[in-house]
Amino acid sequence: MTVDSALVIPTDEQIRALHERFAPTEEAFTLVYTHCLIVCAVAEQLLDRHPPTLDVDLVRAGSLLHDIGVYRLYGAAGKLDQKNYIRHGVLGHALLRDLGLPERVGRFCSHHTGVGLTREDVLRQCLPLPVDDYTADTPEEQLVLYADKFHSKTTPPTFLTTASYAAGVRRFGADKVARFAALVERFGEPDLLPLSRHYRQPLT
Repeated sequence: MTVDSALVIPTDEQIRALHERFAPTEEAFTLVYTHCLIVCAVAEQLLDRHPPTLDVDLVRAGSLLHDIGVYRLYGAAGKLDQKNYIRHGVLGHALLRDLGLPERVGRFCSHHTGVGLTREDVLRQCLPLPVDDYTADTPEEQLVLYADKFHSKTTPPTFLTTASYAAGVRRFGADKVARFAALVERFGEPDLLPLSRHYRQPLT
């Protein structure tokens, strides 16, 4: 798949085809693509509560593609490289860039981890990433990053309440807690119970 125009945003069908193309196993596809669908549902729920000032199509594409780099971390035996999981964002960004997708779409991959990774985070934590800022800069990036915090691809996959995520992010410092609180204030809290029931995944 090649996209010539930097203005083109891929369709849902094109995005699903990319997941199917790069997923190494059916299990990996189900895990990652379902998570992306959930993040998209959360983001669109939050969008419905705000004036339509954000690019809805861009938010949807970013939600559905943000974790596509996870597939690059599966080894030949079908096992996920958890040690280098932090790299899934930059791997996804590079993958979409190589496919000719717009930069504004690829950035959702590398700019959604945690509440945003700074250059200082990369250096201080000795993260296996190119030294750079990976923070969500546009409103669309901020919304996708925020929506992503409410679902985890753990075993089993789990929905996270605002309180649960806030408690977990404390270990990364007061600045991360404050950044998450600002996102909650801006976008509000999603109603996760219907999604938890629909996907039959626990809400913690």
